[in-house]
Amino acid sequence: MFHTKTPIEEAVYIAGGQTALAKKVGVTQGAVWKWVRGLKKISPVNAVAISNAVGGVVKPYELRPDIPSVFPHPDTQPCTTKHT
Repeated sequence: MFHTKTPIEEAVYIAGGQTALAKKVGVTQGAVWKWVRGLKKISPVNAVAISNAVGGVVKPYELRPDIPSVFPHPDTQPCTTKHT
């Protein structure tokens, strides 16, 4: 069976493991483990820190799609281009 990585699993992979990501974000490895297992939600602050830790490959809106008012998906942004 094929398993697609979740955004947090992808971040862990890019960072070089749970411990490496934890160090980059400033949390414990146990906190990362809980995120990976879905036992605890990633805070908005940590979502930004994770994204920064992996060079923006994983975006905050991917880690927390449940709060679009904080991290809107780029496809849902209103068009700001003015047409003349």
